[in-house]
Amino acid sequence: MSDTKVTKVVLQSNDGTTIEVDRVVAERSMLIKNLIEDLGDESVTTSAIPIPNVNDPVLRKVVEWCEKHRGDSLQSAEDESETRKKVTEIDEWDQKFMQVDQEMLFEIILAANYLDIKALLDVGCKTVANMIKGKSPEEIRKTFNITNDFTPEEEEQIRRENEWAEDR
Repeated sequence: MSDTKVTKVVLQSNDGTTIEVDRVVAERSMLIKNLIEDLGDESVTTSAIPIPNVNDPVLRKVVEWCEKHRGDSLQSAEDESETRKKVTEIDEWDQKFMQVDQEMLFEIILAANYLDIKALLDVGCKTVANMIKGKSPEEIRKTFNITNDFTPEEEEQIRRENEWAEDR
């Protein structure tokens, strides 16, 4: 049986909603790609692929991103250059795509990690990195609604231990 036979697959979110997508789009996820290869074409044509860790709205966003990037080459381990890791630039479409509330942003990152979609995980993490860039710890706490549970003494000790990291 040829791999190109199945052109559509059905994904089922953890809340029971199903989404039919092109196989090439679904295979942006290495988890789904490997699952299809392991189970074979017949099983993915007869039943939906369960995505237990992702709800419908998040799965739809992930599918939208995969649809937009369907023609992009998949990154291999060799592409993990130090420069790519250090660059936080995001293309314009991806920037607009990531303009969602924080809860959705973090859900997309978790889904990209679970589904093993490296490029989407990168975009999500770079978005968060850009939200933090140049901010003080207090500003970061405010941005992400994090409570400071350090005593003033503990905070001072941490500052002393990390003086070497301060900008001079």
